[in-house]
Amino acid sequence: MDNYDVKKDRSSCYSAKQARFDVVDIPRMWFLMADGHGDPNTSPRYVDVVTALYATSYAVRAIAKKELGRVHTVGPLEGLWSAPELAVFHTRDKDAWDWTLMIVQPDWITPEIVAVAAAQALETKKISAVADVRFEALHEGTCVQTLHIGPYDDEAPTIARMHDEFMPAEGLSPRDRHHEIYLSDARRTDPSKLRTILRQPVRPAHAT
Repeated sequence: MDNYDVKKDRSSCYSAKQARFDVVDIPRMWFLMADGHGDPNTSPRYVDVVTALYATSYAVRAIAKKELGRVHTVGPLEGLWSAPELAVFHTRDKDAWDWTLMIVQPDWITPEIVAVAAAQALETKKISAVADVRFEALHEGTCVQTLHIGPYDDEAPTIARMHDEFMPAEGLSPRDRHHEIYLSDARRTDPSKLRTILRQPVRPAHAT
């Protein structure tokens, strides 16, 4: 039985180069998602949502293997981030952040599979945040992305260069939410070696 890995199948979406900004086209993909607000380092909600997303994703994987005969690697944790003012990302004012955490799902996963998986995860794991997990498509289209290596709190200069230098030089302006893809397991990786894709959906500057 072949194992599907989204990071390999859609490598342009899940790979990037450090110190280089690339313009990429991100297709429509399906995710398990749940929302929250505030500092991820201190918010109990953040931990609950992460746990709920993984519990549901692994339940989805088990059901797909049993019922469809298809096996996939559970994708990495991802986050959409926003705030009333972009400056809070530069100042790291984490209490002002709104976030949506998510895990990508293969194209063959259906709402029915997700519903059964969520019910199983809620029953076995007793995580209340499972009830807030939804199955939703995201189509980001044209984006700028790069790879950040190091602690999450050191991302601000790279984000600033993306917005203040690269995007204006390319005639682009930001749209929608800042997107991060966590390629490393923060529980097992030295902060200096954390690998995070930083992505920003964009549009032509004259279209704003």
